[in-house]
Amino acid sequence: MSSQNLSPQDTPASPLGNIRIVLVNTSHPGNIGAVARAMKNMCLSQLYLVEPKKYPHDEATWRAASAGDVLDSAIVCETLADAIAGCQLVIGTSARERTVPWPLLDPRHCMERAYKEAEANHKVAVVFGREDRGLTNEELHRCNLHVHIPANPDYSSLNIAMAVQVLSYELRMAQLSEELSSNDMADWDVPVAGADELERYLIHLEETLRDINFLRPEAPKKLMTRLRRLYQRTRLDEMEVNILRGILTSTQYWVRKAKSKDGDSGDESL
Repeated sequence: MSSQNLSPQDTPASPLGNIRIVLVNTSHPGNIGAVARAMKNMCLSQLYLVEPKKYPHDEATWRAASAGDVLDSAIVCETLADAIAGCQLVIGTSARERTVPWPLLDPRHCMERAYKEAEANHKVAVVFGREDRGLTNEELHRCNLHVHIPANPDYSSLNIAMAVQVLSYELRMAQLSEELSSNDMADWDVPVAGADELERYLIHLEETLRDINFLRPEAPKKLMTRLRRLYQRTRLDEMEVNILRGILTSTQYWVRKAKSKDGDSGDESL
């Protein structure tokens, strides 16, 4: 095994430091640079290259943009066995069905599993094959799991950097799963309005709609039911309810003032 830098991080700062991206026989140096960039975008840094056709190369450096540090620390290996040595979990990317079934996962579930292994301080390798034909059967047989990206069946060919980006993103999301909230209002600046506040607003809204003859008691249809559904779905906060009630109060004031001035007959519609 040869390398420009034979010492990848010994003590990863995060579980992602236990995950290596392995590229086998990459033919285009620009793809290596693009992969480095995709990795750095998602906080990955361990890049292993198995017999790259052209590396190092200026185009790899150019395509890496600001991810030159990932390239500089890349480990160049003579064989796949060297690249996955010491790994407790090896995942191979596969685009085609196999005669003998192998454990096959989608990117999300596969990378969640990979991240859990990395959290347990296990070394994980995610292996990508050649641009034109992927990994050989023999190479895939060295993998514990296979992962398949379910692209458009009519146009399923992915550039290798795109494939790395997809899986790297899922690894990053697995890392952030405890930090990111599924509640889209978790960091809201004002408390969400309570049921009683919303009910008072809806009563006020109905009164105002009657005042402007938009809601006609003789033919209400399902207007208020639909408006209730709208506001229940919206999850108004306390300030928003106060603003809306202020608009209703102002509307009622001017409507009633106009009716009083004109000698309200009760038949006018605004």
